[in-house]
Amino acid sequence: MLDTGFPRADVDNDFLRARRRQFLAALAHRLRGQDGDSDRLVPLDEVTDALGCRGERQLGLHTIPLDTIIGTAGSRHDFDRRFRPTNNRVRPRWEQLALAQRRGVAIPPIEVYRVGDLHFVSDGHHRVSIAAATGQQVIDAYVTEVLTARPANAQEEVLGLRHRRGHRGRTSPAQRDRRTGATALSPL
Repeated sequence: MLDTGFPRADVDNDFLRARRRQFLAALAHRLRGQDGDSDRLVPLDEVTDALGCRGERQLGLHTIPLDTIIGTAGSRHDFDRRFRPTNNRVRPRWEQLALAQRRGVAIPPIEVYRVGDLHFVSDGHHRVSIAAATGQQVIDAYVTEVLTARPANAQEEVLGLRHRRGHRGRTSPAQRDRRTGATALSPL
């Protein structure tokens, strides 16, 4: 989308567009009969509990792909899995940061925990949301790696188990075929 040249109006448009996309995604989930949790941020505790946390290691400042950020280190319900705002409560802070960024003010890096190749935000939820809404592909972050007892590649299994446990409607046709022995149609 083209900018108007008026930073305040552009920030307002960016926020409203992100809220509209979140609303439509939530509506689509409901219409498909999917659980509302399928698009929520993944809690870091859930993943580290399943993989077994052995410790942490500071990795310093890195540029990370935005699409590897899937969760939160806290209990945030203000953003969905794609960091779109789920309510208007975050709007003042969101717009304040977005306006500062559009005006060239230096925005500090976010802070994340890394488990395998996935990231969980501990500080900077609004900044991730703004980056996603404005089409950025990467973001600067201070990274703390979480060392786990099970291999980091087991995270996919853990997330897959969580996904299937609460979201029966979203399993792949191949998974359904193996469980039921029937042929199934692809999900929408």
